[in-house]
Amino acid sequence: MTASVVPALSSTGGKSFLPSIDETSSTSKSVRELNGDAAVIRAQAGDLHSTSTSLHHRTRDYALSLSRNDWGRKSPADLLAHLSELGFAWRDIARMVGVSVPAIQKWRRGERITGDNRARLTQLLAVLQMVTDEYLISDPASWFEMPIVDGVAVTPIDLYVAGSVELLLDWASHHEVDSTVVLDKFDADWRQTHVDDNFETFVAEDGELSIRPRHMS
Repeated sequence: MTASVVPALSSTGGKSFLPSIDETSSTSKSVRELNGDAAVIRAQAGDLHSTSTSLHHRTRDYALSLSRNDWGRKSPADLLAHLSELGFAWRDIARMVGVSVPAIQKWRRGERITGDNRARLTQLLAVLQMVTDEYLISDPASWFEMPIVDGVAVTPIDLYVAGSVELLLDWASHHEVDSTVVLDKFDADWRQTHVDDNFETFVAEDGELSIRPRHMS
């Protein structure tokens, strides 16, 4: 739109052409309105993202509950045999279930298991089934052992043991694509607490803490 102009006398008696006061006010108002509209759209987009994420998580939780019920029909020995077939070490199974390796061995022999421990076994298997069937991760045992970021001693096993199953599944599904976002949600101080001894933290050019192999320093 071409701004309307009105002639104005200059100090030398000539005419200058400047936007009128009314037109300037109208233009400023339009910019304010556009900024307001943009803010509303941003808020609506944020609300939509939050709603869709919540719905996704509720749907996933429901799928996990159905899977847990199915696995719960099997004996503990069968559940452990399946975990072993997937390639998981007994120490890792024990850690994720929250018991000792001797307890795992007793269940393999058919000795009594509590309801809570049986539920933990079925939860682990339900998560593994979703990771393999829904998110197409082959060899889940080695994937669970793989560091989320090179040089940082945090793996999907650590996420699971910490109770961050939702975060683990987000990582498996690439819902959270940025690995540093996953680590930030797991432990905001991971750069100080979980960096491997062969790596070090440093302040990058953008002013953020990053990590690098020590031989590069």
